Amino acid sequence: TERKREVESQLATPLAQRQRKLDRPPMKSFLVSSGDEEEGAALVPPQEDGEAPRKVVVDGGKAADPAVERLSPSSPSTATTTKKPWWKASLLSPTKGAVGLVIGGLVVLTLLAGARWIDLDASFLRGTGSGTGSTTSRRWRHPPRRQRSSPPVPIPFSCGNGTSSSSTPLCRRPRGGMPPPAASPSPAAPERPVQPPPPSCPDYFRHIHSDLEPWREKGISREAVERGQPNAAFRLTVVSGRAYVETYHRVFQTRDLFTQWGIAQLLARYPGRVPDLDLMFNCEDMPELRAADYPDTSAAPPLFRYCKDGTSVEVLFPDWSFWGWPEVNIRPWGPLMKEIAKENARLPWPDREPYAFWKGNRGVSEARRDLFRCSNDSAAGKDWNARLFALDWGVANRNGFKGSNLAEQCRYRYKIYVQGRSWSVSEKYILACDSPMLAIDTPFEDFFSRGLVAGRHYWPVDPKDKCRAVKFAVDWGNAHPALAQRMGKEGSGFAREEMSMDYVYDYMLHVLTQYAALLRYKPTVPENAVELCPESMACSAQGRDREFMMESREMYVAGYEPCTLPPPFTAEEEREMAAREEDVRRKVVKMKGR
Repeated sequence: TERKREVESQLATPLAQRQRKLDRPPMKSFLVSSGDEEEGAALVPPQEDGEAPRKVVVDGGKAADPAVERLSPSSPSTATTTKKPWWKASLLSPTKGAVGLVIGGLVVLTLLAGARWIDLDASFLRGTGSGTGSTTSRRWRHPPRRQRSSPPVPIPFSCGNGTSSSSTPLCRRPRGGMPPPAASPSPAAPERPVQPPPPSCPDYFRHIHSDLEPWREKGISREAVERGQPNAAFRLTVVSGRAYVETYHRVFQTRDLFTQWGIAQLLARYPGRVPDLDLMFNCEDMPELRAADYPDTSAAPPLFRYCKDGTSVEVLFPDWSFWGWPEVNIRPWGPLMKEIAKENARLPWPDREPYAFWKGNRGVSEARRDLFRCSNDSAAGKDWNARLFALDWGVANRNGFKGSNLAEQCRYRYKIYVQGRSWSVSEKYILACDSPMLAIDTPFEDFFSRGLVAGRHYWPVDPKDKCRAVKFAVDWGNAHPALAQRMGKEGSGFAREEMSMDYVYDYMLHVLTQYAALLRYKPTVPENAVELCPESMACSAQGRDREFMMESREMYVAGYEPCTLPPPFTAEEEREMAAREEDVRRKVVKMKGR
């Protein structure tokens, strides 16, 4: 009885308190070297309860559990994580009773007395704390997949005579025309099964609220929209389910064309769901509308664009490359993601080159030119663990960018992300490689990068000390392969699941719906606007433009509801996230300085 009371007392004492009482340091995993166990392990947090156990491959080809390791350097074996902690599963089992309690307690005492616990505390990261029960915890779980209705409803598409081009746009018609009525269901059609409620959208959707906050109270007038015309490439109007575009000026390559193609696909995918709206769209790199120029931010013209920084008031929207970038031979995101996944499986992480890789146009920004100070210099005896390749844009362009297959660039254990003129569309391709992304900090962000968590999806790199920071990250990752692989898997999991085209379209639908709700006037079609539809765009396109349009064309109407838009972040949540991001960077600096 006395022994049982002692066991129960031990189990009721928090683990950290028991460690302090025993005055024993945390157990060192073979993944974490002396001196950085708390910071290093915490950068890549363990799995949450409820997640399926995952295995990763470490050097030597042995499987290792990425969440819990109770191994010493001299005993390389594996352990498997269960849904509940092993001691909790034993003690709460109705069939074990007091026996389970005693046995579990004895094992706890044995481990405490004869071993040291690994510290995988990640509570300083977003969503892993236990104090507030904040909704930010959703960012640690990939949203579930959704099932289409059965049978799927095809989206009609025809170029008429079947030729590859058409001299007359197929969608130009009187502006008073209404969309065709929806087909009535057949009386004999079987009753559809009840669909489960849609999942909550990924947490980066919550920034839609903050993007639109300047106009939340007073709404958006027609005059406010038209004040954005000097900064816009085109004006998009949706009336009665049809899209119309008025073009103001040419943009670089086909950014506007493929952005508009994506909008046409959204309307086909979610017919009747996009409300009437009127907006201005900017296709350039650099943010232009500064909050400092508008003491009353509601007076700023609402302008849609691809990226922003902390000083601008624009509304973010997915960039054109999700539907393809024909000029540089980058396929649409959906099929390219599948190709990258095959390459990842073909070349496992331990077999990749143990360096950090970057390839691109170094001439577009000082940040990229400065990165080349980190190039390997054998003659000077300097090796920063970086393998950097400058792309000759002229030569690559003449060659049709045939040597720039992004799926074949996952041959290195680490990938560097550095901004272009502002943000860079390369970030999603870098994330998808199963290799940790070493992201050089930048103030620029696009719609999804606001959901990336430092220390989980990527390793943050200080731009003021990038060479030493890259070298340290590579050395640390090579010394702790399971943790490095876990970070790579988290990044690619975010790209594959939370950035799937399903969620790209849902983001577009939600931001347009929320924006339309703020309009204080009824949109009408501008006099010089041209109607958009898939046929009018693809049937007249040629070459890679047409190829990528056909490859990214939506074939079926979405047979399910879009994900549910979460509420905006509270001020407390924003402070908490900022503090935790800063804490990760502080710990990286501390580790590097040892």
